[in-house]
Amino acid sequence: MTTTTQLKTTRSEEIFAAAQKLMPGGVNSPVRAFKSVGGQPIVVDRVKDAYMWDVDGNQYIDYIGTWGPAICGHAHPYVIKAIQAAAEKGTSFGAPNYLENVLAEMVIDAVPSVEMVRFVNSGTEACMSVLRLMRAFTEREKIIKFEGCYHGHADMFLVKAGSGVATLGLPDSPGVPKSTTAATLTAPFNDLEAVKALFAENPGEIAGVILEPVVGNAGFIPPDAGFLEGLRELTQEHGALLVFDEVMTGFRISYGGAQAKFGITPDLTTLGKVIGGGLPVGAYGGRRDIMQMVAPAGPVYQAGTLSGNPLAMTAGIKTLELLQRPGTYEQLERITKKLADGLVQVAQETGHAACGDSISAMFGFFFTAGPVHNYEDAKTSDLQKFGRFHRGMLEHGVYLAPSQFEAGFTSLAHTDEDVDRTLQAAREVMATL
Repeated sequence: MTTTTQLKTTRSEEIFAAAQKLMPGGVNSPVRAFKSVGGQPIVVDRVKDAYMWDVDGNQYIDYIGTWGPAICGHAHPYVIKAIQAAAEKGTSFGAPNYLENVLAEMVIDAVPSVEMVRFVNSGTEACMSVLRLMRAFTEREKIIKFEGCYHGHADMFLVKAGSGVATLGLPDSPGVPKSTTAATLTAPFNDLEAVKALFAENPGEIAGVILEPVVGNAGFIPPDAGFLEGLRELTQEHGALLVFDEVMTGFRISYGGAQAKFGITPDLTTLGKVIGGGLPVGAYGGRRDIMQMVAPAGPVYQAGTLSGNPLAMTAGIKTLELLQRPGTYEQLERITKKLADGLVQVAQETGHAACGDSISAMFGFFFTAGPVHNYEDAKTSDLQKFGRFHRGMLEHGVYLAPSQFEAGFTSLAHTDEDVDRTLQAAREVMATL
């Protein structure tokens, strides 16, 4: 079976050329520009199930899933029908609505750490807000984050960050005052001794530790055995808070997120992506005594005009209802493992050093012998080879994240045939690298 297609890009090139005169770099989020993989981005026209079509009519198997939210597949009819009905009542209220209660109860029931929740509009907003809250609660200023982890583009998190910062090889961003990031301490992911040293060097000054419990913004990097447990013990020992950024992992690697998967309960959690079903959303939640500090219950101010938007709440509710169906996560685990293991096997059989892994509906693949435990390890991947591989897969009708430093995502809509086609395409492309 051959999967080669002739990629037509005329219309995409015209639209992107115009976009570059209208928007910085022609995009509204940096990784979309394809700078790290070469060539110009395709311009998407529509999506459905596990597939994407561009404005030139090319079809792709999509392993981005709008960067995670499309866990049930794109444009699921159960979700779309509910959004349409909700839109008939109005697209925004700017006032309390019952749908907020429904989704809040679903989140609280599912996520072990969450006793109260506040909805916002993005993962960046959730992480920015939870940082203010953890500092207020502990009356301490310093935080620890991990190299290559990405918690949105707020000033205090743009220190050795992942996602587009890593993809584009950018230093700490211009425009961020040194005073803003002076209280942000960093350590390598999976390095518990480095975290212990930071606590020892800053006694009584660290408000908490924030991390992606499974890294997805430096490529896919799972936690080593004992790492999350160690962080839980360290933060408790030093009176600091533990925050899991589950914007990516929440409801994706298990219904209760990474904390349910690994049995480690943080003090606070940030969420996004899946809980909005593809519409803009974010949330933060945690222990009731901490969350009661948020205004108007307490003195920590945070607000948002579109927070609790009825369309986003509806899409989130219906998505979570779909995920509660029997066999959901077993199916996601099986199909994703088949893909991730298959990519590594194909690479090795065609003579390439490679490693990769998956958990439920999240996976990663590096052109390095590995293993990859942190961002420094991830940077040993052959980035030029990945760029050629990405373009080759695009030519073969497979849409992967346009960066070595981003995780990939599967959905309930992906089939064994999709994975088989993907692995056959990978074999053909890798044979030419």
